[in-house]
Amino acid sequence: MDFQKDIDTRGLSCPLPILRTKKALSDMQSGDVLRVVATDPSAVKDFQAFAKQTGNDLLSFSECQKIYTFYLRKR
Repeated sequence: MDFQKDIDTRGLSCPLPILRTKKALSDMQSGDVLRVVATDPSAVKDFQAFAKQTGNDLLSFSECQKIYTFYLRKR
């Protein structure tokens, strides 16, 4: 998937991945896609809730060897 910005939050625990995501999205244009890589197992639920609360689209997420990758589109 194409993305305009990429942040790595591996090793960070809640709420830091969400806070870094919020900051990254604030610097992006509407429609831009952000890729976030995380290792916190609670990130899946956190990102689902974040997308729902903020109106940003959680386009997809995947898990491979306990590394979670999220793609969000800024509203």
